[in-house]
Amino acid sequence: MTETRISSEKKEVILGFDRPFVVIGERINPTGRKLLAEEMARGDYSRVVAEALAQVANGAVMLDVNAGIPLADEPRILAECVKLVQDTVDVPLAIDSSIVAALEAGLAAYRGRALVNSVTGEEERLEQVLPLVRKYRAAVVAISNDETGISPDPDVRFAVAKKIVERAADYGIGREDIVVDPLVMPVGAVNDAGRQLMRLLRRLKEELKVNTTCGASNFTFGLPNRRGLGTAFLPMMIGAGLTSAIMNPNHAEDMQAVFGANVVMGADPNCAAWIRRYREPTSPDAEGGRGRREGRRRNRD
Repeated sequence: MTETRISSEKKEVILGFDRPFVVIGERINPTGRKLLAEEMARGDYSRVVAEALAQVANGAVMLDVNAGIPLADEPRILAECVKLVQDTVDVPLAIDSSIVAALEAGLAAYRGRALVNSVTGEEERLEQVLPLVRKYRAAVVAISNDETGISPDPDVRFAVAKKIVERAADYGIGREDIVVDPLVMPVGAVNDAGRQLMRLLRRLKEELKVNTTCGASNFTFGLPNRRGLGTAFLPMMIGAGLTSAIMNPNHAEDMQAVFGANVVMGADPNCAAWIRRYREPTSPDAEGGRGRREGRRRNRD
């Protein structure tokens, strides 16, 4: 089966169909976060550091780093953030930008083998990003849209993904270094979005044999009790072939769904990760108290 390897200086993460699901923390992103954007623009990265530490503590095994701030020097900020986050935590990173110069600055600053986020099926974008991926020996997120936009037809999105895989091969980039984002539609607007995505994920796994990712929160956008819905969405998509997601690891319910899915899929040998995370702590006093209570019950019998 296809395995995609991403690494920092100290850790390697492997995306694969028989591997534990990869949680990529989404929180280092100023989009829609006015305070974070203002801080990053003036070189205050204290919140970036706090977000990195919190996400890893809560279970993220990779982090997405984005510095998309209007009118700011995005290449410089992204490179500085990449260096700082790598000095703070030891997990691999996804370097996230729509600006090619920023991607290159981030890749140049990165220590290890990064995940580039992202390339689309647009010809200009392919010609700009794929040479960078090759130059820095990175892996890349391939988003299933092109010059025509995002198609509501999952078969069209599959065709775009196939085109990117084929074009990447022209640059010497194998399918093992491509992580397809099939694009999650909000189920509040597209009623069969979940069923469409499951079908598309199975095709990507069985026909293209590529690993996959998505922005997990897109599915629940605009609906109440998003955490409850996310706990249904994530395990079902993992069962259909999703191997990673860019998501918020600070949501305990979503992380529980991921850890549970790993158990169900046989990707958590002996349930070891589940036990480490969820086993209730015991103390000698608690054990002693239990023993005394059980003893009293036995005496009454």
